[in-house]
Amino acid sequence: MSKNKNRPDQDGTHRLAFERNKKRIYATQTVCGICGKPVDFSLKYPHPLSACIDHIVPIAKGGHPSDMANLQLAHWCCNRQKSDRLLRPQSGGEQAQTVAPRQLPQSCDWAAYRSR
Repeated sequence: MSKNKNRPDQDGTHRLAFERNKKRIYATQTVCGICGKPVDFSLKYPHPLSACIDHIVPIAKGGHPSDMANLQLAHWCCNRQKSDRLLRPQSGGEQAQTVAPRQLPQSCDWAAYRSR
């Protein structure tokens, strides 16, 4: 079994719907769905705080690749840290926690990051 299989949101089967929904999210959302902080759209990849789209339920865990209900705005570094884990919602307006074997602290102050 090859690990280099393309994901449905990248290989064409859901690509158009994903791109259309990505544009809607970029036009309507301004806060990272993972950390809850504002996203600065002037920052471009590979900056860690650049905008990207997160699959709430990861594709690897059975999440839909292009459904609007499964997509949210996120910082690139937040999305990478979440990886293919699920978030456990908190009550009372608290921030969601990642369901994972262990929680790792942030290793870098990304707000001070400067690309070369």
